[in-house]
Amino acid sequence: MLKISPFHSRTAPLVRAQTWRRWAGYQMASAYDPHPDREYAAIRNAAALIDVSPLHKYMLTGPDSVRLLDRMITRDMAKCSVGQVYYTPWCDAAGKVIDDGTVSRLADSTYRLTSADSSLRWLHMNAVGMNVQIEDVSERVGTLALQGPSSRAILQQISPADFSKLKYFRVVETTVGGVPVTVSRTGYTGDLGYEIWADAARAEALWDALIQAGTPYGITPAGVWALDIARIEAGLIMLDVDYFSAHHLGWAVSPAKGPFNGRRALAAERARGAAWGFVGLELDWDSFERLFRAHHLPPHLSNIAWRSSAPVYRDGVQVGYATSGSWSPLLKKSLALAHLRAPHFEPGTAVRLEITVEHQRKTADAVVHKLPFYDPERKKA
Repeated sequence: MLKISPFHSRTAPLVRAQTWRRWAGYQMASAYDPHPDREYAAIRNAAALIDVSPLHKYMLTGPDSVRLLDRMITRDMAKCSVGQVYYTPWCDAAGKVIDDGTVSRLADSTYRLTSADSSLRWLHMNAVGMNVQIEDVSERVGTLALQGPSSRAILQQISPADFSKLKYFRVVETTVGGVPVTVSRTGYTGDLGYEIWADAARAEALWDALIQAGTPYGITPAGVWALDIARIEAGLIMLDVDYFSAHHLGWAVSPAKGPFNGRRALAAERARGAAWGFVGLELDWDSFERLFRAHHLPPHLSNIAWRSSAPVYRDGVQVGYATSGSWSPLLKKSLALAHLRAPHFEPGTAVRLEITVEHQRKTADAVVHKLPFYDPERKKA
């Protein structure tokens, strides 16, 4: 039996096409309309309200909470101040990513860790001998992502907090529509946006307040399909889709910090140079179109992102693989996220991506692009 989100009573009647999906054991909407076009447009042009409650959530308290996190994650917790949020991966001893998520420092010795997959066992394994309390609050906390250029204006209507002063990757405790919440300036869309965390018992009241305040701004409930397109444009990874070694997350690794899981493996990789790179690919339209024209067909462009492995070639030799991609309605380009071997991941490198047309495997021209594809100033302003 799949679990349901604390917002299910509000979201379920809106899923017109019954496009349900499994997400971390929850029944969640792929889209509310039969296709995600309107929901995606809200992310980039107005505001989208996305139920992300299936995220695993853990509260860490006690004098050794920071010590546990510093051992477990690749970021330097000594530099994380109260009210700050880190994006971070965590690794095994070989430097391979186990999962990624966010760490919010809510008080001196109080932290909230989120992850895509269950991390409770890993937390307890790393906490042996430490004075720290680990509490799984996943089912007790409902979470909404309010994403898009109008998200700040909507929140400002129904909260006493001054969101113009809340910096990127910071968190504040406040109320929204009279509901006690914590609001972090984070998200998975690469746009201006916030994530709102509330007690599950107050979830419906929070949803209603946001919908009422947001209706004049074009607020639109959005599902996973719209979120997937936005996160590809933003160059953001997804567990079990774009999973890769921590060696490619150089910006999220603090090499100078004290001991942490995978430190030696990551240091060795850094010393000899990265063998792989995680990059974007921009598909050449003319090359793509020719593959279909040869079969007297129009180019096939799905408005749902694909999640599968597609080989990438250079000079006839496979140099890597793409893991997900989509047509970008905003950029008017076909995009993909890919892992390429050195030295083929330098921006501007010409490669070829495998495309299947009429059950035949062909290749289309593409060029390596530094991530993200889309990075609006308002995201951090």
